[in-house]
Amino acid sequence: MLALLESSPLTFIILAGIIGLLVGSFLNVVIHRLPKMMEREWQQQCAELNGQTIEASPSYNLIVPRSACPHCNHAIGALENIPVISYLFLRGKCAGCAAPISSRYPIVEAVSGLLSAYAAWHFGFSLAGVAAIVLVWALIALTFIDFDTQLLPDSITLPLLWLGLLLNLSGAFTSLPNALIGAVVGYLILWSVYWAFKLTTGKEGMGYGDFKLLAALGAWLGWTMLPLIILLSSLVGAVVGVALIIFAKHGRNIPIPFGPYLAGGGLIALFWGPALTQGYLQLLAVP
Repeated sequence: MLALLESSPLTFIILAGIIGLLVGSFLNVVIHRLPKMMEREWQQQCAELNGQTIEASPSYNLIVPRSACPHCNHAIGALENIPVISYLFLRGKCAGCAAPISSRYPIVEAVSGLLSAYAAWHFGFSLAGVAAIVLVWALIALTFIDFDTQLLPDSITLPLLWLGLLLNLSGAFTSLPNALIGAVVGYLILWSVYWAFKLTTGKEGMGYGDFKLLAALGAWLGWTMLPLIILLSSLVGAVVGVALIIFAKHGRNIPIPFGPYLAGGGLIALFWGPALTQGYLQLLAVP
């Protein structure tokens, strides 16, 4: 199998796309359940600190209970859980009660499949190719969780940081010194921005999860990619923020998550970072 993947790039791309679709279905579960699991854990910790006892609740994790319709509790069967295809076959409605199913589910699945296939094509069958696919999955999950809850779970960002450093022991994306400096500088940049904004305005401009996500991206791609990631994420975030205020009547005091834009900047740097940086430097060198 490994020999086939090495000798046939198309096979690797197709396989990566199919696995990406399947993982995308699981990512929908992660996006929905992980914040609820975190909330339950926080409630349990608060109760313990206050000397209270919380009654044992049914198991709730990424595996249990089985996925079901939130309206009629219809258990979702295997044939109803085929990525993208089931949504189209069911015409976006529950098979049990015909309640509408959010279009986010097939969107996450399709994005996961397409980006996984693109990463396989871009890097080929290699350590970097497989690792890039994993990074894509993690950034998709973080993006949608942050959109929903303005949380970037440590259970994703911290393993992502350590995995980036481990991968770069063998120079998968950059040298280990660059990766280590990227992790440290990535964290400290946004940490400094956070405290500068808080000391100036008395308000918190971002969360600690943003620091950890940029540190993880620095660990994967090295410190040289950090300026590009910050520039891209800031530009897109500013444009979207202004658009929301003007067109969607989004209140100025309502926070906008920054994690999705960091994730987007990280993906662009992953695929096209060196080319964009080189083009920018050549542009500056023009007399």
